[in-house]
Amino acid sequence: MAQKEIKTKNHSLREKGFFNKQRMYFQFFISKIVYMIRFKLIYRYEVIGKENIPKNNKYIVAPNHLSTLDPAVTAAALPNPIAFMAKKELFENPFLEPLINWLGAFAVDREKLSISTIKTVLTISKGNDWVFGIFPQGTREKFGKITKVTKGFASLAKSSKCGVLPMGIVGTEEAKWIPFSGKITVKIGELIPYSDNPDEMVQNWIEQIQKLTGFSYIGDNQD
Repeated sequence: MAQKEIKTKNHSLREKGFFNKQRMYFQFFISKIVYMIRFKLIYRYEVIGKENIPKNNKYIVAPNHLSTLDPAVTAAALPNPIAFMAKKELFENPFLEPLINWLGAFAVDREKLSISTIKTVLTISKGNDWVFGIFPQGTREKFGKITKVTKGFASLAKSSKCGVLPMGIVGTEEAKWIPFSGKITVKIGELIPYSDNPDEMVQNWIEQIQKLTGFSYIGDNQD
């Protein structure tokens, strides 16, 4: 048990040197070359709203979440590398850990936001090249619905004084293999300024994601 806790802690705390050129180039190769071949050939990948991307990199990327393709879809849409927050259990997989480590991800305990995770977000926000990425829903959800939206991303935006860039993803919910049989559309919304009121930021994100995806928000107490 103690060894697991130490390992998770190390994966949640990333120093500035971790987000280096090597990891930047590796993420570029995986998301914009390897995955892009599949996106273009099978999914007819399209990005709308690039003009909404801030020029100063002082923002948090916050897409909705449908499938395991979403991190690559998000990274392919933006000009800068993204350091995604990933659940700590992924780093306990000996086969997956080296890959997500090289892609610049860091661990989070979904039950409790640790100080080391917050420090990593602050480190990213003070850098020049990387931006921080998080899925406000925390886990993959059903197509057409927006549920289980947590306040964590808004609190991190407040702590880092970063705005939130909403991103609506549609089309990744079903795996496709036949050329041009699918369609992935990424719509980038308007930047949500950070606020001392996390609830206000959450509501703003929900409203924008509904417009960007056409999905309906389902409250936690609804089916």
